[in-house]
Amino acid sequence: MEPQSLLIKEPIPSINELDIEAVPRGKISHFWLNLVTDGMGIPIKLPVIVARGRQDGKVVGLTAVVHGNELNGIPVIQRLFKELDPENMVGTVVGIPVVNVPSLLRKKRRFPDGSDLNHLMPGKPTGSVSEVYAYRVVQRIVRHFNYLVDLHTASFGRINSYYIRADLSNPVTREMAMLQNAQIIVNNPPSDGTLRGAADELKIPAITLEVGDPNKFQKGMIRSSLTGIHNLLIYLGITEGIIDKPVNPTVICDASHWIYTDTGGILNVHPGVTDLVKKGDPIASLYDIFGDLKMTYMAQEDGIIIGRSVNPVNQTGGRILHLGTKIW
Repeated sequence: MEPQSLLIKEPIPSINELDIEAVPRGKISHFWLNLVTDGMGIPIKLPVIVARGRQDGKVVGLTAVVHGNELNGIPVIQRLFKELDPENMVGTVVGIPVVNVPSLLRKKRRFPDGSDLNHLMPGKPTGSVSEVYAYRVVQRIVRHFNYLVDLHTASFGRINSYYIRADLSNPVTREMAMLQNAQIIVNNPPSDGTLRGAADELKIPAITLEVGDPNKFQKGMIRSSLTGIHNLLIYLGITEGIIDKPVNPTVICDASHWIYTDTGGILNVHPGVTDLVKKGDPIASLYDIFGDLKMTYMAQEDGIIIGRSVNPVNQTGGRILHLGTKIW
């Protein structure tokens, strides 16, 4: 016999665009948002969760899985909505647990046409499949936000600290970043092509949360980012509560860059994430396939390790580590 579900749920309605005014007050609503259609004309739908308070106020949007292998943001959004009480909220919180549905289903980082969706924003109304997809994400969802928190992780073969990308010259995004209680904040004006950049062009203050490592759920990272998002909602007056202060001071970097190998081999990266390094410190050793040392890489300046490679097989031009510099 077929297993029977004990829970009987009403069908989740489909919509073509986020319309806050059409969402019931004082409850959490689920929707499927029709975005594009596949090769058989079947809609590709994005999951949308909306908690609308009894009173109107600001709209905070949370997005995750712009890259298909960046999974930590999914349980962050799921758990947040389990903890919200819309009966006592002033304003609205919108969660998109998966932006890049085709890539999530394929367990791939990039869009099926090979594009990086987070370098195509705000997309185009007519163009390639990925450009249209990006355009509709921005037009049908993101433009309805007043604030945006975009959740990401490291990519394949790399690990990240819990860090924030934000434009610290903007007092609003600076405060949004500081409320996250992250290990590191990188001053990073929104660049063209990112979802954060597209929001900025629409005058929507936005920050990027880099929540750990790809292809996994990490309880500590999920818990930390949940705390930061709750802090933001309290600060904006959407929910009530006491803002949690960071246990350890956040390290703020005015710049950051990746360090790359100049030849291939077996790579051993020495420092861990959040470690501080001084100019001249050895940061990595590169060996040939016979086990002989070929190269020792040194830090060229003082900094903090934001992220690092964990894949020992490293070709010419491969990433070694992401170094935050000009620490405040």
